[in-house]
Amino acid sequence: MTQPGEVTGLLAAWRGGDSGALDRLIPIVYEDLRRVAARYMRSEQPGHTLQTTALVHEAYMRLTREQDRTWENRAHFFAVAAQIMRNLLVDHARAAAREKRGGGAAHLALDEESGLTAVDPDVLLALDDAMRRLAEVDPRASRIVELRYFVGLSNEEVADVIGTTERTVRRDWNTAKAWLRAELRSRQ
Repeated sequence: MTQPGEVTGLLAAWRGGDSGALDRLIPIVYEDLRRVAARYMRSEQPGHTLQTTALVHEAYMRLTREQDRTWENRAHFFAVAAQIMRNLLVDHARAAAREKRGGGAAHLALDEESGLTAVDPDVLLALDDAMRRLAEVDPRASRIVELRYFVGLSNEEVADVIGTTERTVRRDWNTAKAWLRAELRSRQ
């Protein structure tokens, strides 16, 4: 993993208008972006047509087109990158579901110890819908799930990104997992 201060400094320079900061930033964060993308790709079915490198490159392209460069720090930057990757995979799953039209629901493990396990595109779409509903009910809990489950940040890192305590992160994480499990069960 990269050093937080180095990435945060380059993000601040880029935000301040230093276009060269982006050129210095990308080689530093590339392997970390690949790690996040690989975590996502482990959740995909074997034979997925989107590859890790393509996911990183597409996310990078979207990140560099961001008009609002208000990333506060390294963790926030990776949270935005992970959200973009999640959206790309959901879009890909929607396209696959349109082609497939069918299939049953599968179990989804929502604990950080298991990491992302193979997820059927239909389950990924159901999870995305449930995450959108959770965001309407409890935006902070939704953000915590995204950062813990999809990005793989620790409680401490999540607390830093969203500006709360680790205790609140743990409580909201447990509540959100229970809520999502119930929501996904009700949709089967």
